[in-house]
Amino acid sequence: MTMAVHHISLPANFRRQDVLAFHGRDPHALAERVTASRLDKGLVWQGAPALLSLSFEEGGVDATLDVDVDVDEGAAQPRFEAMVQRMLGLDQDVDGFEQTHRHHPELGPVLARQSGLRVPVTATPFEALSWAITGQQISVQAAVAIRRRMIEACGIRHRSGSLCHPQAAQLLALGEVALRAAGFTASKARTLLAVSEAVQGGALPLDDGLGGGLGSERRDGPSGIAAQLLAIKGIGPWTVSYALMRGFGWLDGSLHGDVAVRRALGALLARDPGSSDTPWQPLTVTPQAAEAWLAPLSPWRALAAAHLWASLSVSA
Repeated sequence: MTMAVHHISLPANFRRQDVLAFHGRDPHALAERVTASRLDKGLVWQGAPALLSLSFEEGGVDATLDVDVDVDEGAAQPRFEAMVQRMLGLDQDVDGFEQTHRHHPELGPVLARQSGLRVPVTATPFEALSWAITGQQISVQAAVAIRRRMIEACGIRHRSGSLCHPQAAQLLALGEVALRAAGFTASKARTLLAVSEAVQGGALPLDDGLGGGLGSERRDGPSGIAAQLLAIKGIGPWTVSYALMRGFGWLDGSLHGDVAVRRALGALLARDPGSSDTPWQPLTVTPQAAEAWLAPLSPWRALAAAHLWASLSVSA
């Protein structure tokens, strides 16, 4: 069956290229196919293969979800619409962030250049968490390759031919040996399986509140999810902040431990704001210094980190 949301209006400064670039990381395009104006993404919806399609046009986007089995459309439609809104970052207060910090001595010019930047969000929080674990302490290219092999090993295929990113049940069925064969280290494979077991068993209800925003059905909100994740061996503060940002659009995680964030901040702090021609050398920024620099930007520290990531390509 197919659900549809026709013409979701987008803000004038919406940056669809950021969404398409995030989902187009893998050039093999087994689970995500991206063009200049469209994303087709394979995912698991209520245990069944599904294909999400986002078709961008001037000022808006059309969204459809084709599921390989019949589902209760009345119950599923609101959750589908909330997923699309979340993936596009339409519930993120980017205008408030930019207005509040437009005169920031270092960040202000970056915000002016990158106005409208939102954090693209994954289809499910579990996908974000598995991506964060996969990417621990390796390059993006290496993580993309491991992710691809994991998706291939699970072999969940939509009738369109697209492979689908697995959920907890499928990774548990895959097991540690197959995850190691896909390129995961033993420790990462065990962490991913521990997370999958907690999600599948109900101890880690990542999807609670997705119909109405992070924590709408959890009194403890992101802090409660963070505490549960930190109790799992192999998960630290960076993984938690990144997963909450990419999985829920929570914008206040401090990503001061991220190497690219610190590199971008070092380049930003080394520039002479009065002259674009002044020679400069990037500064070395410690995690402690990055944490202190990001702290006053709360509750948008993760959004500030996203701007720093984007500034690396702007500066190049």
